[in-house]
Amino acid sequence: MRIVNLNPTPEIGASGWFVEIDGHRILLDAGMHPKLEGHETLPLFDRVKHEELDAIAISHCHHDHVGALPVAVRHWPKAHVLMTELSYFLVERVLHNSVNVMKRQRDELGIKDYPLFTHEEVDDIEHIFQGFKYNREVEWAAHERLKAGFPSPTLEFYDAGHALGSAGVMLRGRKETLFFTGDVCFQDQTILKGARFEDVQADVLILETTRGNRAVPAGFTREAEIDRLTAAIDTALKKKGCVLLPTFALGRTQEMLALLAVLMKEGKIPQQPVFIGGLGRVFTEIYDLEAHRTHRNLTNLSLTEAHNLIVLDKGQAEIMKLKGGRIFVITAGMMSENTAAHDLAMRMVGDEKQSIFFVGYADPSTPAGRLRAAQQGETFHFSPSGGQLTKKCDVQEFDLTAHANRDELLDFVSRVAPRAVVLAHGDEDSRAWFSEQIQARHPKIKVINPQPGEEIKV
Repeated sequence: MRIVNLNPTPEIGASGWFVEIDGHRILLDAGMHPKLEGHETLPLFDRVKHEELDAIAISHCHHDHVGALPVAVRHWPKAHVLMTELSYFLVERVLHNSVNVMKRQRDELGIKDYPLFTHEEVDDIEHIFQGFKYNREVEWAAHERLKAGFPSPTLEFYDAGHALGSAGVMLRGRKETLFFTGDVCFQDQTILKGARFEDVQADVLILETTRGNRAVPAGFTREAEIDRLTAAIDTALKKKGCVLLPTFALGRTQEMLALLAVLMKEGKIPQQPVFIGGLGRVFTEIYDLEAHRTHRNLTNLSLTEAHNLIVLDKGQAEIMKLKGGRIFVITAGMMSENTAAHDLAMRMVGDEKQSIFFVGYADPSTPAGRLRAAQQGETFHFSPSGGQLTKKCDVQEFDLTAHANRDELLDFVSRVAPRAVVLAHGDEDSRAWFSEQIQARHPKIKVINPQPGEEIKV
């Protein structure tokens, strides 16, 4: 088995893994790096551009896993494009939104390479996307089933519990198997149930390591964290200020809407409208429409019916009055420039009545990361357009992650008992922790931490 790491940096970035089994080749994920610009955001496709590719499999529709899909198809136009049926309902909208974002960044930031693909290109390749149910085994090289006398390997998606449509990917060859976790959450969230990886057995495991640098505090429970967030929201609303929950449009937004719906129904916070972004609204409607296909809690909960959702129009975040206890569940999670979350935060940071609550990851180099790191009363650099701000509002963090914690992933490695573990989707300190712990617990397992562009044989 041959594997090439196509992530352009040794950190969480543009997910992409080139895998060869039995003479057949597949690309696992085709993401874009969230912290780079232009062509540097892409996976290292040039590293394998002269090799034939039978298929591309997408683990889920977050940008760092699917954002470069049209570019990948441009490189390998004959490749099948496989994903879960739930991702199939999302992928076009994600890619069209990516075009819009790139065009805006070209115009406002002068990034001449953008857009890396067009709306027309997304429309032209849509017909080759194939969506499959979880736990259905399919041949992924069906257009050329025999290579060097070997029949096509198979692929099976396992529910990863991370976001709508997220999956771990099982590849089965004649004599060996590989399992790619993608992004995985083993614990139940408010709306999605945890991953269904119970039956996974594989010779080689490509393992996400996102939270390897973060120990689970003693006595921590998700329930207690929700109670803490509930109390914080209640306190904020009683001050007649506003609450901003910066979120990603897919996954975090729907999780927060589900949680708010439960809290309002139980009378723990008052019933009131929730302001939301346009893309978040689109994905929320898909969550509702495809609830019957989804392994989820609160099966009868319709997010759009449970809330009076008000979509913020472009520019509205810059001028609307911030009073009366309004709740904003708004993209982007990292408060990138030219987003509603960024514009609202600029206005809220210096006001003691306002509250900003983080419920997901924020990279330290982003406006959200800089806001989180600043001390109360400290003046800090928020962003090029936001300039210097003084932190006076209430800023709190709540660990409601959709990623498995490191102990859960270690237990998963023990359960799978592969001959080799390839470390993925984590910063260097996270991968270092996993490398040390796996080797200490399982000396016979080969642990590989590949660098960008590195080819390994296992």
